Amino acid sequence: MKSSPTRKYENFSNDHQAKDTDKYSLDSQDTASVHSNAEDGGGDRRGLTDVSAGAGDMWISAVESSILSWEEVAERLNVDIRRGLSWREANDRMNFVGPNEFQVKEQDPLWKKYIEQFQNPLILLLLGSAVVSICMRQFDDAISITVAIIIVVTVAFVQEYRSEKSLEELNKLVPPSCNWYNNTPITNKPFPPYNREFIYLFYTGTLTQNEMTVTTISTSGGHIAEVTGTGYNACGDVQLRAYKGRDLDVARMGVHSMLEVAVVCNNAVIRNDTLYGQPTEGALVACAMKNGMEDVRDQYTRLHEIPFSSETKMMVVKCAPKFSSEGKPKEEVFVKGAIEKVLPLCTRYIDSAGNYAPMTKDKQNDFLSEAYNIGRMGLRTIAMCRGESLEALTYTGVCGVCDPPRPTVRAAVATLRRAAVAVKMVTGDARPTALAVAQMVGLDVLHSQSLSGEQLDSMTDEELDRIIDTVSVFYRVTPKHKLSIVKSLQRLGNIVGMTGDGVNDGVALKRADIGIAMGRNGTDVCKEAADMILVDDDFATIIAAIEEGKCIFYNIRNFVRFQLSTSIAALSLIALATLMGIPNPLNAMQILWINIIMDGPPAQSLGVEPVDHEVVARRPRDTTRRIISRALLLNVLLAAAIIIAGTLWVFNREMSDNKITPRDTTMTFTCFVLFDMFNALSCRSQTKSVFQVGLFSNKMFLVAVTLSLVGQMLVVYFPPLQRVFQTEALTGHDLIFLVCLTSSVFIVSEVKKLIERALKKRSFGKFSTKAHDAMDFV
Repeated sequence: MKSSPTRKYENFSNDHQAKDTDKYSLDSQDTASVHSNAEDGGGDRRGLTDVSAGAGDMWISAVESSILSWEEVAERLNVDIRRGLSWREANDRMNFVGPNEFQVKEQDPLWKKYIEQFQNPLILLLLGSAVVSICMRQFDDAISITVAIIIVVTVAFVQEYRSEKSLEELNKLVPPSCNWYNNTPITNKPFPPYNREFIYLFYTGTLTQNEMTVTTISTSGGHIAEVTGTGYNACGDVQLRAYKGRDLDVARMGVHSMLEVAVVCNNAVIRNDTLYGQPTEGALVACAMKNGMEDVRDQYTRLHEIPFSSETKMMVVKCAPKFSSEGKPKEEVFVKGAIEKVLPLCTRYIDSAGNYAPMTKDKQNDFLSEAYNIGRMGLRTIAMCRGESLEALTYTGVCGVCDPPRPTVRAAVATLRRAAVAVKMVTGDARPTALAVAQMVGLDVLHSQSLSGEQLDSMTDEELDRIIDTVSVFYRVTPKHKLSIVKSLQRLGNIVGMTGDGVNDGVALKRADIGIAMGRNGTDVCKEAADMILVDDDFATIIAAIEEGKCIFYNIRNFVRFQLSTSIAALSLIALATLMGIPNPLNAMQILWINIIMDGPPAQSLGVEPVDHEVVARRPRDTTRRIISRALLLNVLLAAAIIIAGTLWVFNREMSDNKITPRDTTMTFTCFVLFDMFNALSCRSQTKSVFQVGLFSNKMFLVAVTLSLVGQMLVVYFPPLQRVFQTEALTGHDLIFLVCLTSSVFIVSEVKKLIERALKKRSFGKFSTKAHDAMDFV
């Protein structure tokens, strides 16, 4: 696809007027020009009065459009790219081509989804067992198996249904809405079904509040003004500093000329204290409003635009005054952007007396020094210039835009550093601004380096890998630099999390191990590429995400530990009984009860153990280690061994007469179930005592264990269930004996944790402070 002319700044000579390069010059029509004269009437309809006539030409495939130039695509679609579509045209097109949306297949009804759960092979096997039981006239077994199947299927259905609802809620984080402009003031509305020709406006902010405010103005004549007030409104003043021998009228003219550039070379709109557009541009518009210049933009007709990009770091517009007494309006170019990009284009400047003076090398250095001093205050610097053409621009001054850090960022950065998570700041701002903001948020800029995008371009991968650990701030970077930074950190074995909000951030977000998108101000492309979305766009929310992520990992490990220990104990119990030539201590219904009813709710409740806020301070785990580690396997085998030994001992003790009675199996069965409950209690944490975690902190666990115990009591004492499970009532003495015995698995686990904590405390500080798998947030 041909490059858009909006990205070309290499040559500003008159050679651009040649026919073969005209599309790359400022005189070319541009797709990003969204503001038009209200008197222009809403667009050249160009034969669109009757859409049905030649409507077939409006169809264009993605492949075909990628081959054509942007001018040819606009011509094929019969659209004026400067004015967009009128309401009538948009409605006509929607009626012809249909809504611009995917056809979503209707979801199956709930009853059908429930029936689908019975297609599981294990469920089909159990259904077959129930049928066989009926054929053998073992109706109690058939009913029990059927009830167990219904319980399992219902639990699976509920879990799947809740997962679908959770996904639906997540989809709401990418709402189909946009800011759009079409014959009416810019508004924010749901994504229209005929949006093929609208332009989308987005803005950014992660470490900072993303609430820009112009606080300082420095004109090319050396006049300094302080701007009061915050927010996107006209509340505040532009206060000039009084200097001896300076003409305040000339100073006001200098400020006016500079703010005129800021407003005209701008796409932001403020209506009713609401910003539509980029925050930086909104801050400039608000500053002009404070200076009584709300209607400056209405005095010009925009002819062409070269929008801002992270590569060129400036925006250019060509305009003509609407009202001119000299016949043909005199066209003028307005430019704003990074001072190191804008200043070399200027051939003159407005001096302290209000006169035009030629630009010299010394004067350029003075202007750069002034911008540097403004940036050192943590302000984003934006330079302004204007002129008859890009080859003859006049420098008007620079302004400082304040974007204060979010109040919680500094504490969040400190927390991450304590957890061995290195935070690196990546910004498009100049070095002084970047370092000042980095200090505000708590990054160590005194003992680390800073790198610019230009320096990154000149480095090889090996050179970047050697120094990247010593760099805390990257400034004047582009999206391609972000990708290079992510790749370098990953080559060094780090787990990299990256935050982003722009379309161009998508590649780096996808490459990062954890891509984090902004929920409020991030683009849809950014959100789709990311692994996680910050709903409030606050960097500090990452702390909660890390806590939740680590908690999920530890809960999964606790779940696995409980399930493995219980399953190994049950299988080993049957296997040992067979190998030893003794009767099976548990019958089929009792084993089914243990596996489906008893293990299910307690195991699932371990997966919802509340977040332990201390986990964020733990070092990142080695991602090369499997979830079933040596320590976990040791705990599993230890618990299984205790359960097996205790259960076999009870079975052997009760079967002293070498005859199996319902009492023998009931004691053995209840013993195993109680072992399960105490084992689940000890599995709530791998390192902390249950009393440190809190006995009542996991209410779901309490409910699950209580219901399991109630169910076990019904099996033992309820006559109909006694016949099914072949049990008989136990005495209070029996229950006390079993509780004392089965609690041994819990006591051994607690003692083991206590010893491990003491050993870990004694060895603390003897190891390296840099984890092999340390995480880096960019």
